[in-house]
Amino acid sequence: MARSVLITGGNRGIGLAVAQAFARQGDRVAVTHRGSGAPAGLLGVKCDVTDPPQVDAAFAEAEAAHGPVEVLVSNAGVTDDALLLRMPEERFTRVLDTNLTGAYRVCRRAVSGMLRRRWGRIVLVSSVAALSGTTGQANYAASKAGMVGLARSLARELGGRGITVNVVAPGLVMTDMARTVSAARRAEMLAGVPLGRHAEPDDVAGPVRWLASDEARYITGAVLPVDGGLGMGH
Repeated sequence: MARSVLITGGNRGIGLAVAQAFARQGDRVAVTHRGSGAPAGLLGVKCDVTDPPQVDAAFAEAEAAHGPVEVLVSNAGVTDDALLLRMPEERFTRVLDTNLTGAYRVCRRAVSGMLRRRWGRIVLVSSVAALSGTTGQANYAASKAGMVGLARSLARELGGRGITVNVVAPGLVMTDMARTVSAARRAEMLAGVPLGRHAEPDDVAGPVRWLASDEARYITGAVLPVDGGLGMGH
């Protein structure tokens, strides 16, 4: 049965691959963007996840077109790298506001409808950086680690109402964001990947889609590494 799916930051990179995976199986898919629009076959809803009124408006638009959101994938995120002593507070808090507080905002908006239906699937897109840390990414790693605590707390709160909340933690995925990382840093990361290659966005889309499927109905509060073995689950 087709479901109403909303993916934040679903107009490119990992989010787009996830959106297309859900669309291919017949789900009704909406993706948020900040003005660039959405590819054909997907409903684009403009939304900056740091702005609560825009979050509410995006959900309302998606719900009007597709019905109440049944599957939420919180994927929108930013980086703003710097070593700690060169990272002013506003750069730290901006990344947390987008990546972590943004996830809180969209989860809170989605959950009210899921509770009424006693069913829902939430997947948060974190990062291997949440588990291992990354030099120059204290803000990004902290925001992604916070998503794990958020997901596990919500898993406990919502499990009794048929709602699962899980996390995927990708490693190096070849997206526009990854291409901003220096070649030397990418080579350093790849040296620690047992599978010997970076991921493509589709490598992440499959696990996200699976976590939202009936096959994963007894999984909640889990962190699924999608990193080629880089973190070995940690």
